Formats: sequence, structure tokens, C-alpha cells
Amino acid sequence: MSNRAPAESPARGSASAAIADNRQKLLEATMRRHQYRPDALIEVLHKAQELYGHLSPRLLASIAHSLHLPPSRVYGVATFYHFFSLAPQGEHTCTVCLGTACYVKGALEILAALEAETGLKAGHTSPDGRLSLLTARCLGACGIAPAVVLDGVVIGHADAETLRARLHALLAEAPVTS
Repeated sequence: MSNRAPAESPARGSASAAIADNRQKLLEATMRRHQYRPDALIEVLHKAQELYGHLSPRLLASIAHSLHLPPSRVYGVATFYHFFSLAPQGEHTCTVCLGTACYVKGALEILAALEAETGLKAGHTSPDGRLSLLTARCLGACGIAPAVVLDGVVIGHADAETLRARLHALLAEAPVTS
């Protein structure tokens, strides 16, 4: 008898059930490739987030069980690194670095301007799911401070006006439908 919890999936036979089952199979393949070693945690979390879009509590618990790790360790790693998300992200993401160099060069003012412009507080996603406004402790791009990552693209020497214009352009595009 297996100790594993059943994967989250809708009724059998539906297209979404097949997608959910396929994601679980791909995640299992990743863990198998790493021989279920606890030191493969970060690689497994990356794959899980790639497949599911975010790391839900149930998914973190399943990974902890599979890698024979305490759930607190898995949660600790998932919350320590800024590139992991415990909640679904928006179609577009804007991450403002608040590391020392960026902070000194005006990142907090940029963040305040973006919060005022979008009506979002850092760490939240718009109700329509179009935009997530995030912060990071450090992006490691201190030489081009202040740095912002907009949809995966690092923007160095960022300023509020340019970012507002870029966000307006992104949000003016038709939303992606799946």
C-alpha cells in the first residue's frame, strides 16, 4: 500500500485531468532522475513551479514526502528564494529589487510609484490576474542598480516613469487566454 497522497486532479477522462496527471508524471520523473535525493530539492522545486505555476502547500508537502525531508525544510527553502512563489502569479510580473545598492539608488521610490500607479501593494496580484507586483531581497545586479525584472527581463538603472510606460504597454495588450 502506498503512503503517497493522490495527486490533485479533476474527474478522470477530462482534458484537465490528463494535464494534471501529466504534470505529476513529469515531476515524478524529475525526482526519479535525481534519485529522490534531498539535495535535489531546489531542482525539484524549480520543476514543480514550472509545471504548476506556483508551489501550493499540498505540492510542497508531497515533495517533502517524496524526498524524505521535513515539510518545514521544504517550506523554508521555497520561502527563502525570491524566484519561488507560493501563490499563483499574474500574467505579467514586475519584481523590484530592494537590495542595498538598489535601495540606495531609489528602489523604494520606484516601488512606491508602481504601487500608486497599479493600486497594488508589493506581494500581491491584481484581481483580474494580469499583474503581480513583487520585491526581491537582491537580484545580484548591483552594478546596474536600481534593478527591476519585468516579465523575466532585467531592467537596469530603472526609473519610475519608464516602468510606468512599460507596464501600461503590457497591460494594454489583450490578455492571454488558455
